[in-house]
Parts: sequence; structure tokens; C-alpha cells
Amino acid sequence: MRMFFATLLLALREIRRHLLRSFLTTLGIIIGVAAVITMVTLGRSVTANVQDDIAGLGSNVFIVFPQSSEPNVAPPPFDGEDIRTVENQIPGVRNAAGSVTSNAVAFHNGQDWQTSVQGSDGEFFAAQSIDVVEGRPFNEEEEARGESVCIVGPKVVEEIFVADAVIGEEMRVGNVSCRVIGVVDERSSAVGGGDADDVVFMPLKTVQRRFIGNSNVQYFVVKYDPAYASATIQQQLVDLLRERRVIQEGEDNNFNIIDTADINNTVDDVFGQLTLLVAMIAAISLFVGGIGIMNIMLVSVTERTREIGIRLAIGALAREVRLQFLTEAIVLCCFGGLIGLLLSLGLSLLLTSTFELPFYFDPTINILSFLFSGVLGIVFGYYPAHRASKLDPIDALRHE
Repeated sequence: MRMFFATLLLALREIRRHLLRSFLTTLGIIIGVAAVITMVTLGRSVTANVQDDIAGLGSNVFIVFPQSSEPNVAPPPFDGEDIRTVENQIPGVRNAAGSVTSNAVAFHNGQDWQTSVQGSDGEFFAAQSIDVVEGRPFNEEEEARGESVCIVGPKVVEEIFVADAVIGEEMRVGNVSCRVIGVVDERSSAVGGGDADDVVFMPLKTVQRRFIGNSNVQYFVVKYDPAYASATIQQQLVDLLRERRVIQEGEDNNFNIIDTADINNTVDDVFGQLTLLVAMIAAISLFVGGIGIMNIMLVSVTERTREIGIRLAIGALAREVRLQFLTEAIVLCCFGGLIGLLLSLGLSLLLTSTFELPFYFDPTINILSFLFSGVLGIVFGYYPAHRASKLDPIDALRHE
């Protein structure tokens, strides 16, 4: 152990003697470690951000909408009976709710704002995990009678309401006056895209009668129990809808089903592969840095040939000389790895803040990158160290 610490001290002293050269030598390791960790961190941050957006659609949810298999042919719409049948006849379905959406101008207190009005009910809120943070949701009577009450999104509150003066206020959406009974929490995404917070919710029947003019639903969502296999529920849903829509065997479905769990898995796979690919490309600079370490260690052996000869002549063992040069290479790489870790932390914080992404610190990739930089010191430092240990003391002493 004493020999190890003595060797380490000698290595540090030698690195300090040529501080600028040592720093430039480790630059490849620094850039490689920083690039790998930063790319992996950004990849995971982007993945988490996209998955958070998808989570705004609800977890364990199917989204079902009409879709024609023939061009220029409108598919038949869904109606309330389709939704009730799905909820009652498919085991594992917790909530099934339809929705319709229309564009409208919201007016309040002399202010106007172009927004979307969405017809929905309590089942839809439960399926989409929409929380009412102020006021209350629609009650059964308001839903059944299609009353003129509304729940507004945070964006609408920001644009046309005064803070702390929302609940109980009268507003007009298009030509329909309604009383605000609630405000929903911020959401990351909504079905159909757009700003999920820029919306006015009204009872489904109200929007159907006052904005759409019929009892059709544009799409419906199905929230299922995660204890059931999603593939089984989806197949039962397909079979039931084909039967209700009288689709003959061999004919294509005139509807489409999106599983949010499948979207999450696809996003995770795609971004995972892209992150791995970019990290592997960035890791090339690590090997370039390792070659730089080998090069400078060979130069160091040449410069210190006479010193090596003196040590061997007064009794130093070949393995001790080998250990000294190998230790110098490892210390150089570890210093480069440590600086790379700090640089990657700063870059990751800067980039995630710039692109408004969540920052995820992954200790595993940081530790592995640092250990890998040490391994590079062993791999690329061994040959110069071995060459130093094999020098003939007499020839080394004659070296000028």
C-alpha cells in the first residue's frame, strides 16, 4: 500500500510539472465524457417530456374515433348508445365517455379570446385524468339537462378573467351565455393537439345542441383497469364496434383505436435508440482521447529514459517502473473524466433550461463514464508503461 501511495504521489508530481500539457492531453477524455453524459441526459429529458405530454391523454386509455378506409367518404359517427354499450359489455372498462369540440370566441368583462369549447361529462374527466382545482365539476342534473354551465382552462382564465374572480362569473361562449363553476388544472396535452389549457368545458348535451346541432360524438375515450390485458380489451372493443357498425367480415374498420400505452412504449423505444446512437458517436472522442494519452505517455517515456535507467540501476524493479507510468496514465484519464462530469452537469442544466425540459440526473451513466475513463487509462497507458519497464539500464543511462 505504501508503494502505491508513493507511486501516486510521483504521478501527481509529474503531472503538475507539465500542467498545460497534461490538460491538453486529457481534453479528448473531457470532451468525450461530457458529450456522452450530456447526450444521454438530454435524450432522457426529451423522452420524459414527450411521455409527460402523452400522460395528459390519460393512462390506460383507448381513444376511439371514426376513420374512413375509403377516400372522400365520411365514416359514420358514434353516438351515446355506442359508448354506453362499450362501458356495460366489456369487462375491465372503468369509464367510457364521448366528446365534441368546436371553436368559439369567449367573452367576459369586455375581453374576448378565441378558444375551443369542448362538450364532456364526469366520465370524460375521469378517463382523461382532468382535475378541477377550483370550484366543482358538472353534476348529473346539469349533464342530463344540458345546462349552460362551464369549466374553464387556465389559459382562458389568464386571458379574460381577473385573478380570484372566476367562480360564479357569467361569460359568453359564441352565442351561449354560461356560468363558470370550475377551473381545471394545467395539462400537458389534449386529444387532437393544441393547447390543452386553452379550453372551455361544457356539458356534452349543451355543446351538441347549441354548437354542433346533432347528438353525434366526434370521438370517445375508454379508460380500462390495468389489471386486465390491454390487448384483450382492445380486441373486444374492435369486435363490439364492428358488430354495432355492421361491418362485414373482410371489410376494413371504419374507426381507429389509439392506445396511449403503445404510444408511450414506442416513444421510449425510439428515443432510447436515438440516445444510444448519439452516445456511441460521442464516445468515439473518448477513444481519440485515449490515443492522445498513449501518445503523450510514449513521449514521457522518451523524455525520462535517463531517469528510468537510474531507477533500474539502483534497484527498482521493472514492475515498479511499469506501475508508475501506468498510474500516471490512469490519473490523467480520471482527472479528465472528473472534469468531463462537471462540464456535462453544467451543459445539461443549461440545455434543459434553454429548451424547457425536465432535468434528470442519472448517477449510473455518470459513474460508468468516470470508470470507463479510468479503464481507458489502463488500456492506452499499458503499452508505454510496459515499454518503460523493458528498457535496458545501461542503454537508458547512455541516452541523451
